[in-house]
Amino acid sequence: MPLINPRIVITGAAGFIGSRLLARLNETTSAEDILAVDHPISQRKVTNLAVAPDVSFLTHTAFIEALESGSLSPEVIFHMGACSSTVETDWRYLAENNIRYSQRIWEWSAANGRQFIYASSAATYGDGTHGFDDEYDIQNLRPLNLYGKSKHDFDLWVEAQTQKDRARPAQCVGLKFFNVYGPGESHKGRMASMVFHGWNQLRDTGAVRLFKSHHSDYADGGQLRDFIYVADVVDVILTLTKQPQVSGLFNLGTGRAHSFRSLIEELFRAVGQPPNIEYIPMPRDLRSKYQYFTEAKMRKLTEAGISFSPTPLSDAVADYAQWLRANAPI
Repeated sequence: MPLINPRIVITGAAGFIGSRLLARLNETTSAEDILAVDHPISQRKVTNLAVAPDVSFLTHTAFIEALESGSLSPEVIFHMGACSSTVETDWRYLAENNIRYSQRIWEWSAANGRQFIYASSAATYGDGTHGFDDEYDIQNLRPLNLYGKSKHDFDLWVEAQTQKDRARPAQCVGLKFFNVYGPGESHKGRMASMVFHGWNQLRDTGAVRLFKSHHSDYADGGQLRDFIYVADVVDVILTLTKQPQVSGLFNLGTGRAHSFRSLIEELFRAVGQPPNIEYIPMPRDLRSKYQYFTEAKMRKLTEAGISFSPTPLSDAVADYAQWLRANAPI
């Protein structure tokens, strides 16, 4: 459809979280009020945009040019777009896409007094030496990989801007997503969740493979993550837009860690099969960059007035399994 002046922009709209946000907004908002933005769409991502076929689309370069030229003037920008590969080694690419591009959107939002909600990451916490508390001084965090560094550098830049006597977005929220899983992640390949990979392995072999532990404090499959369902992430994002007085950098997880083994046991339960788990060596390129434990401290978000009741792991995995059964049957 022809592009008019949308109220809402979603970058990364063909990606994982962005596409789920797009689908939800498409249920309650006129298509002409939404603009989807992403890199030129690969075949792997086409189905993610199909959730909102009448919404206008711009490439990320066309969007930023239209924004900065004054051709667009949205009320809120959900900046979910980024290179999210934790094994990406091209720092120049990460810096351009995850830092500089984000800065340009922030600058426009500040100059025009608009809402800006962006994706940060729990990867900024590194190995967890300093915990996973979003009230901790972020200057001391040391990410384990370049993706985490790119997200952390943008968080630091935003913090520096808020300490200056200068214009700011009407609302600026960064969300440190923990381990998000759910519909819409199939294009992520190696970076997709263990539920998605487990489903495919179960379908193909009848067993699920998990990494062995290379840390003496953790048993095989006992590595811990704060797994959060993508539907819950979208709930929080949309709740934040209704409370524009809330700004800051917040964790977004469930506040409770679960082992990979328990996650996959829930998957087997959801499909009505006894667990059949095999343990394999972790790739060497991951071992020095691997987080053995993540668990979001959620007090800061709740004290900001954002009520949040995450879906229990068993219910979320069962819901995702139902979706996978319909879209990628065993």
